[in-house]
Amino acid sequence: MTTGPGGLEAQPTATTYELGDLVPLAWGGRIRVPHFQRDFRWQSEDVLRLFDSIVKGYPIGNLLLWVRRQQPEQFMLGRLRLTAPAHDESLWVVDGQQRLTSLANALSPEGHPYKPFNVYYDLAAKEFVESPHSPEPHHIALPILFDLKKLLTWFRTDGLAASDYFDEAERVATALRQYKVPAYLVRQDDRAVLTDIFDRMNNFGRKLNRGEIFSALYSGEEEGADERLTLAKISDNVAARTGFGSIDIGTILASVLARRGPDPMRDIRVEFSPAGRRTQSEFPDEDEPTAFSQGEEALVRAVNFLIREAGVPHIALLPYRALLVTLTRFFAHFPEPGPNNVRLLRRLYWRLSLVGPMVFRGSFTQFSRTLGGKIRPGDEEGSLRAMLDTISGAEPVAPSTDRFRTNEATTKIILSAWWSLEPRSLTTGEVLDAQSLNTLLQQDRTAANAAPMIYPRLGDPRSRLSPANRLFLPTNMDPVSEIPAAIVMQPLEIDDPTWDAVLASHQLDRDVAVLADRDRDAFLSMRQERIREQLGDFISRMAEWGYEDTPTLDSLNLDDEFDELEETDLPAAPEGY
Repeated sequence: MTTGPGGLEAQPTATTYELGDLVPLAWGGRIRVPHFQRDFRWQSEDVLRLFDSIVKGYPIGNLLLWVRRQQPEQFMLGRLRLTAPAHDESLWVVDGQQRLTSLANALSPEGHPYKPFNVYYDLAAKEFVESPHSPEPHHIALPILFDLKKLLTWFRTDGLAASDYFDEAERVATALRQYKVPAYLVRQDDRAVLTDIFDRMNNFGRKLNRGEIFSALYSGEEEGADERLTLAKISDNVAARTGFGSIDIGTILASVLARRGPDPMRDIRVEFSPAGRRTQSEFPDEDEPTAFSQGEEALVRAVNFLIREAGVPHIALLPYRALLVTLTRFFAHFPEPGPNNVRLLRRLYWRLSLVGPMVFRGSFTQFSRTLGGKIRPGDEEGSLRAMLDTISGAEPVAPSTDRFRTNEATTKIILSAWWSLEPRSLTTGEVLDAQSLNTLLQQDRTAANAAPMIYPRLGDPRSRLSPANRLFLPTNMDPVSEIPAAIVMQPLEIDDPTWDAVLASHQLDRDVAVLADRDRDAFLSMRQERIREQLGDFISRMAEWGYEDTPTLDSLNLDDEFDELEETDLPAAPEGY
């Protein structure tokens, strides 16, 4: 029988909080999240569903709060930087972190601007929505709706045109403020008891993923937790340093593990315990902080390769996360590969994007283990050749252009091809850079917000879901609700050569663009053919199927007489190599 911490010294106390009281407690620093908790992982749809449930009066689950003494301290709750005063009965969240963090941020003016907390209420449609690209008078931000004084001021000023909806706004505002949340208060000094409760609750309900378990196992003591590097902080740091977007914790963990050994799916419970490991770490004397910091550096190098060499500007355009894990391992051992090896690595990336799932049967584990095992420390050339050999028998394939779904690998490949065209704004003519894309997508898992439909109400599903019915517009400044008109009408401030470049960046020219308002079928058919051709050219250029995967001259065992040749005496490389 397993032994563990002793039980609770006293039974939990049951109570209820109205949101009008609970949320200000969080803003005032009275509610905290222990550092052993899982990282915040809700997406926009989760936050929208939470508020929808509240207004409909549905239960959103109990909170479990740990009552303990707290010294004054500054801390982060989601996007909010808060100051916790000294208090004998601060409330630490054991269960309910995602809900409380969402409520505190979405209802706060400081947290509301950031995804996934940028929630509005559509008074006309009577539903919660993400921040609209172009807010209408009947869209009201949650921090205004939650504060009665601000709500009344809003209807006298910005919301004057929405005065017919005052009753609906008052109904929702009252429902929010008066909604009752049940909570259990636990008074217990032993941290081990609380982590045991946390573990059991998650195993009885929604289980933690590997990244969350790893974070809890190696969380350390509460003291100094803010200064320690964690998987979540690595994700934030990589996003800030590269503009690549937010990498999920599972991929961060797999990348950190891949750097230290070929199998990123190995047992995480003995990662820093040499006695319990089945295989020797490639960095045996490394402690946890060093493993984390060096893992971050390898990840940054891998991401920079994707952005600068492979033409993948954001994680939303990455077909398979296993590719990033493999690249992190490669750049951990070979931080500065030679120019030819960079080119071979680009070929490898694109060939794996196209045929990897067929060769490795679509398995992240098989993909990562096989390729990780081919990367041998100290042998850059051999590692590259071994990885290329794993797909040498695969036939070249072209991704299908039959449908466009931003959560599918094929569509992410299409978007990378479109990115190579340097898409331009329809209103300014300027090239839309990676910073614009990152600002638009923020923490989005897909590029849906950067690829609006041209005709969202097409009756034919095949045409509506085809790539030809999408534009790659990585900006929130262009009028996505009026794309056909924007394609047809050249802005007065854009000259003819620039407008031609704008159209070309979206696989259009003046002859095709003029059809956008006149003949939708012809417009989509002609653009679809151009998309097919451009995608084929892009894949041919990036995957280089017809080239021999030869090593650099430096790795060949040449006769001594060739060592004496001047560089100008060497044979010319084949055209295009």
